[in-house]
Amino acid sequence: MDGRLMDSGPLDVFGQMALDEALAQSQPPDFCLRFYKWQGIGATFGYAQRFREVAETLPDGAGQRVTRRLTGGGVVPHVDDLTFSCVFPLPGPWRPAPLYSRLHAAILTGLRDKLRLEAWLCERGGRAAPSNAQGVAMQCFAEPVAQDIMGPTGKILGGAIRRLGDTILYQGSLQLPSARGNPEMAGAIAGGLAQEWPLRFQAQSFASAILESARRLAGKYRDSAWIQRR
Repeated sequence: MDGRLMDSGPLDVFGQMALDEALAQSQPPDFCLRFYKWQGIGATFGYAQRFREVAETLPDGAGQRVTRRLTGGGVVPHVDDLTFSCVFPLPGPWRPAPLYSRLHAAILTGLRDKLRLEAWLCERGGRAAPSNAQGVAMQCFAEPVAQDIMGPTGKILGGAIRRLGDTILYQGSLQLPSARGNPEMAGAIAGGLAQEWPLRFQAQSFASAILESARRLAGKYRDSAWIQRR
């Protein structure tokens, strides 16, 4: 399979979510990998989470730069993380858990081989529920689930998956000091994915039709009707 390394330029949290959805809706025939470039900080939370629970747990400084993701999972602060997404075709029957495991095993291989990072897959963890029994919104990096990537200090990488038709959207976050500004981190992730699928990544810009679709979708991600839909 061919691989596209997509470059979008800096975007805020609403633009990031919109561009991922627009790309997934376009149903690209190839594996697309995009590392976010950020305009300011922000936070995202899972599709099924309740906003009133999320609002109590948002990171300091996020302000109004918060939105609901199309994918599941918990609250993710985007302060200095390396955020990325994968969009690729997957027709036919599928199950999320094995795909999540395959993606994270590939990324782990890249982090270990290229950076000699001490890391491993979480063998057992809590269930990926929107909130706990006390009604507190799940914090993605405080509550690891099976097949998340762990390090000596705790969970360092998590993600969430959604399928739109025959197209997979995976959104991931690597939370390590200086990860966002370190091109070797991005290279390790890309290398691990390229080895597993296998892929040959080529840099590519977004088609104008996808960018226009993303501009329209950004309004949805800013809209309180979407953010507070639950």
